[in-house]
Amino acid sequence: MPATDGSERKQAVNKMKRELILKAGRSVFEASGLEGASLRAIAKAAGYTPAALYFHFTNKEEIYAALLEQSLINLQDSVDEAVIGVTDAKQRLRAVTLAFFHFYLHSPKDLELGFYLSQGGMTPKGVGQEYNSKLNDRLVGALSPIALAAQELGASQSEARQQMAAIFAHATGVLLLAHTGRIRLFELSADAMMDQYLDELLSAYR
Repeated sequence: MPATDGSERKQAVNKMKRELILKAGRSVFEASGLEGASLRAIAKAAGYTPAALYFHFTNKEEIYAALLEQSLINLQDSVDEAVIGVTDAKQRLRAVTLAFFHFYLHSPKDLELGFYLSQGGMTPKGVGQEYNSKLNDRLVGALSPIALAAQELGASQSEARQQMAAIFAHATGVLLLAHTGRIRLFELSADAMMDQYLDELLSAYR
């Protein structure tokens, strides 16, 4: 029993340290972006030495990937909650799209995290093949109910995937307008733009 208690205590301490490092990493990434961040800066923000971080993470990309993975898990939870009890395919497509949209509308830092935007401009980025594939799968998994609903409405598998990509592109475009304030140029609201887009899209389905 004492050995078990000691093991559980050690696990709890390690979990606490990991969460502290992730919190510090997020603040550093938000300020400097992935390219501008360093393990030394993250260690300093967490109150550790750089060497101590290696017990939990091998590099800054692993820290970034862990943060992004948790963000995508939270997105998936929002999508799952939005479709509980929704049996109609049209309503489910709308619910998933708006769950995705509102998740990032109300959490711009998660949008920046997902697109590596902070301090990074618009150039393609990633955290390495080892992490990119897993993270991309999580994002597609969160969006996949859109494609499934489109197929229920009569779209082919290829058409449904294109529809999912089109919705993703439109939603992220509106989010960019909203978070940069450019949407005011058109005297529109982000919610109104998404509602109109979905109304037009869904009207094409019988």
